[in-house]
Amino acid sequence: MSTTTEIRDSVYAELLAKSLPRPIRTDAERARFAETLLGLDDREDLSPEEEALAEVLTLLIEDYEEKNYPLPRVSPNESLNALMEERGLKHKDIWPVLGNKGAATEVLSGRRSISKAQAKRLAEFLHVPIELFV
Repeated sequence: MSTTTEIRDSVYAELLAKSLPRPIRTDAERARFAETLLGLDDREDLSPEEEALAEVLTLLIEDYEEKNYPLPRVSPNESLNALMEERGLKHKDIWPVLGNKGAATEVLSGRRSISKAQAKRLAEFLHVPIELFV
């Protein structure tokens, strides 16, 4: 259940007039919007209008970055290895999730792909989207 907070148009219009959000075309524009967004993120007492502006800026920045700096596609096995390294997990930590030691060894080395059932268990275990492993 979400609660909707009333946004005052006049206050929101003033924020928009100051920041002038629009589709981002250059790195300089992205940097300017990011600076504004960081200033809002540093505060804990945002008004509903400021929260709306932060959401708009986030969407504009994400859109620009996806178009201009797309992340390379990573294989499910590479995703798993990266997550394990990031979290300090070892082979022994992951093999129960993958079924057995042999399966874990083959998946981690890239010799075996991750099954749908394993992907589901990994996503639950690591608290990440299943799409990383399929």
